[in-house]
Parts: sequence; C-alpha cells; structure tokens
Amino acid sequence: MKKIDQLVLRNFVGPFMLTFLITLFIFVMQFLWKYIDDLVGKGLEWHIVMELISYASASFVPLALPLAVLLSSIMTYGSLGEHYELVAMKAAGVSLYRFQLPLMIVAVMISGVAFYFANNLLPLANLKFVTLLHTVRHQKPALNIKAGVFYTDIEGYSIRVGDKGEDNRTIYDVLIYDHSAGNNDNVLSAKSGEMFTQSDNRYLVLRLYDGHRYSEGKPGIGGDQLYEHYSTHFDEFEKWFDLGDLAFQKQDESSWSNHYQMLNLSELQLALDTLEMERDNRIVDYSKNVGQFLQIRNPDLDTVKTVAVNDSMQAVWEKNLRVIPIKVKELQAYEKALQQARNVKSFSGVATRDVQYRMKNIRRHKVEWNRKFSLSFACLVMFMIGAPLGSIIRKGGLGLPLLLSIILFVVFHVSSMGGEKMAEKGVLEPVIGIWLPNFILLPLGIFLLIKARDDSPLFTLDWYYALIRRFKKFQEPNAKTAD
Repeated sequence: MKKIDQLVLRNFVGPFMLTFLITLFIFVMQFLWKYIDDLVGKGLEWHIVMELISYASASFVPLALPLAVLLSSIMTYGSLGEHYELVAMKAAGVSLYRFQLPLMIVAVMISGVAFYFANNLLPLANLKFVTLLHTVRHQKPALNIKAGVFYTDIEGYSIRVGDKGEDNRTIYDVLIYDHSAGNNDNVLSAKSGEMFTQSDNRYLVLRLYDGHRYSEGKPGIGGDQLYEHYSTHFDEFEKWFDLGDLAFQKQDESSWSNHYQMLNLSELQLALDTLEMERDNRIVDYSKNVGQFLQIRNPDLDTVKTVAVNDSMQAVWEKNLRVIPIKVKELQAYEKALQQARNVKSFSGVATRDVQYRMKNIRRHKVEWNRKFSLSFACLVMFMIGAPLGSIIRKGGLGLPLLLSIILFVVFHVSSMGGEKMAEKGVLEPVIGIWLPNFILLPLGIFLLIKARDDSPLFTLDWYYALIRRFKKFQEPNAKTAD
C-alpha cells in the first residue's frame, strides 16, 4: 500500500467510526422517545432493555451507514483540501480519481457489508425485536402498591393501603376485596401489617395484624332473601398472592417468522411466488363463480295477468282513461335480476378487496426485496457525492460538512420514505419507489465528480459574483437593443 493510500485511509477511518456511532445513537434516542411509554413502569430488568435497544440498533444500521459514508467523505477530502494536500497531490501529477481510489474500494466493501447485514442479520434482528417489543407491550405494570390508591393489577383482587412506612414494608389501614368468585362478598381489613415477596418475587405476602374478615353466604333455598353473614377477627393473618401474571415471559417467535421484514432474499422470492400464485388462483375462481349470478331463466315471460288495484290506483287510471296491464312474470324477472345484480356487486366487492390486499402484500415483499440492494448501493452513491464535494469546498471539521450532509440526507430520507409509500400504494412500481433516492442523488454525484475533476470553484463566493457579472453583461446588450 502506497503512502498516499495510507494517508487517505487514516483520515477516513476516524471520522467514519465517529459519525457512524453518533448517527446510530441519534436513531436509538429517537426509538426510545417513540417507545418510552411502553417501557416505563413495567419493572423491566436492565438486560431486557439493553437487549431491546440492541435489536432496534440493528434495524438502524442500514440507514446510519450511508450518512456516515457521506459525512466522513466530505470531512476527509475537505480536511485534505483545507491543508493544501490535494493541491500538492495534483501538482505531483496524481489525478483526483487516483486520490479517491482507496476510499472507493472501502466504499465498495462497506456496501458489501451493508448488503450482507441487510440480507442475513437484519431479518433475525427484526424478528427478535418485534417479539420482544410485543412481549414488553403486553407486560403488566410492575408491582407498585401506592398509599391511598386501589391496586387492581392482581387478577381477582383490589388492594388498598392507607399508609406505608419508610421501610416500604410496613403498611397501615389495609383493605382487600376478593372478587375472584365474581362478586365482592369477601373483604379483609386490618389496622397494620407487612408487605414482602417470596420465592424470587413469585408471590406477594401480606402479613396482617389486628383485623377482620367479612364474607356472605349464598341465598336461602326457595327464594329466601335471608343471607348468612360471617365476621371473623384475627390477630395475625397471612394472605399470599400469585404474581405469575406479572412475570416477564417472552412470546413465541413463530407468529412473526413469515413477515416480509423477517425474510432474506431467497425466502422473499419464495414468498412472492406463492403470493402471486394465490392471487392468480383467486382471480380465476372469481371469474368462474361470478357467472352463476348472471343467468336468468323465466320461460313464461309472455303470461299476462292484471293485478288487483285499490281505489286510489283505479282513480288514477280512470283519470287517464286507460288501464295498465302488468306482466307478472316480467316483474318477477326484474326482481330476480335486481337481486342477482346486488349479489354480483357484493361478491365483486369482497373479491376486489381480497385481491387488493394480496396485491398490497406482494408490493410490500417486492419493496423489501429491493430495499436490501438499494440501501447498500446508497453507500456508493453517498461516497460519489461526499468525496468530490469535500474536494470542492475544502473545509474539514463538523461545520459546513455537517450542514451539507444533513441537507443531502434529508433529501435521501424524504425521497426514500415517499418512494416506499407510493410503492406500497401502487402509485409507483416497487423497483422505482425504492430506488428513487438513488436515482435522484446519482446524477448529483456524477455532476460533482466532473466539477471536482475540473477544479470548479462551485462553493466559493467569487464564482457566484462572476456568474452575476456575466449575467448583467448579457442583459445590457439586450436592453440597448430594446431601446
């Protein structure tokens, strides 16, 4: 490896790792902000939260890589240009393309890693993430009995503690309603007690002192409205509650294993073939079944029978000096045809919605199939933009390069989200919708490469001032000619 390659790589590796970690951290913070309500108050252990964050971070890697490549490329060549190292290289006869060759190879390698990650690791991470997130969302809140508030998360019981001691164990003025049998005919009350857990937090134990237990019996036989009532006083009583429903239990992953985001390329292609075959079969079945609603058989349409009329109808007909004969069979045929038309409309609506759902599912699979290639190719596109852009602006650090990177990434992200939505709705073909950001930014990268090769002062104020002066000189002859 030549020294020029070592120079470029040393200047690239540091900013790339830094920007990648910062970008990933920002996406993780966005994730926490979005799902904070699902995590707080569940009593989750720290390793479960970290596991969820790690799975979520994996889904952000394909987005963080292009931005990291863009920003680090601008910073690398901007810093080299700011210190006149690019000028020295060009003076020594080294072309810009040769100067960009080592990082181009690195960008290709990053694209390959991004594709491997998106095809092999990301589906597994998505499956783990969705399963764990669904488990967390359905996790009941952690045991937190507050003073003066009824606690009802233990099924079949309502517990109220009047006050709690500083040790969070001693409790006072305890009231427990047992409605596990469907009513509130069992009540426990105590002046004081202790609250603690046993068997690795599997059971909650309330040891009560100086209390009463009230219960009511069933109604008497024969509709007797008299009820038996029991009242018991106790000096010490223990009540155990099973907290098994509050324990964290991961759900089965098989429920989401066939989702399109959990599949690699070969599995997506197999699922697409199956979905398209099922859609075609559904259309054929619809075409066959709809024919049964389009047959009307009435052999006696010529039979005519006058319908009995009431006085009001007779008055109208006499006023018009004629009696209208009604063909009974024609009316029956009309009613039958109308009913069959309604059946066809209803059947067609159901079949249409079914086919539309299948088409949307097919488009989503195609979107995911193309996404695995488009995001990895985006790393190359971002390098094609970042490397010449840094050579042109000749500014390192996190000032102007960061501003330009944010603008370009916003364009990339907005066009990516918009193209994906339009592809899922059928406005655009999936291949066009997913590749839309690359189609937009690739011409910009080629344009910047040409400008960087020609040492174009594209981002200097003097270049714009000269452009304005040329425009004014162009306008002056036209103004004189008009006079």
